Amino acid sequence: MIVLIGGEKGGSGKSCLAQNIAVFLTTECNASVIMVDCDPQRTTSDWIHARNNNPQLASINCVQLYGKIRNDLLSLEQHYDVVLVDCGGQDNLALRATMSVAAYILMPLRPKRRDLKTVCHMDDIVATCKMINPKLRASFVITQCPSLPNQANRILEAKEVCKTYDIHVLDAITYCRNVYDDSEESG
Repeated sequence: MIVLIGGEKGGSGKSCLAQNIAVFLTTECNASVIMVDCDPQRTTSDWIHARNNNPQLASINCVQLYGKIRNDLLSLEQHYDVVLVDCGGQDNLALRATMSVAAYILMPLRPKRRDLKTVCHMDDIVATCKMINPKLRASFVITQCPSLPNQANRILEAKEVCKTYDIHVLDAITYCRNVYDDSEESG
């Protein structure tokens, strides 16, 4: 199965989410996972390198791919239970190529106006890619939410904006917590 963590907005926590899903699938589900890092910033590749240097942690495979990666992904899918693709925050060839073969796309968004402005365009991209890949299931996930109770409406409003489009919105959210940065540094 090919799972894409991607979207048009940078800084929404795509790499963090992809990395945590990879660890969960590897350690809790005993799945064979390969991460595909399509982001020139190499956030996931650097994290994998640091993680795999720790002999106490289960290693996770990773490759970097850019551009027309459709056939590469289909080949990887033959060798792994899950191909987890971390695309950088922009509409590019790798994002669309992955959407043409993926089973799922998770699109992280922060509950901020700048992030929510990308929802309309991502809805268009998903609709276009579903013409080629009708099995694609897409979901928005609200990430890096403020933890103060008086900010809860921001989260609800962000979900409502997303629900006005034809893409599922996950009930689950993530909060903005230092533990995510700390856990990334320790693999």
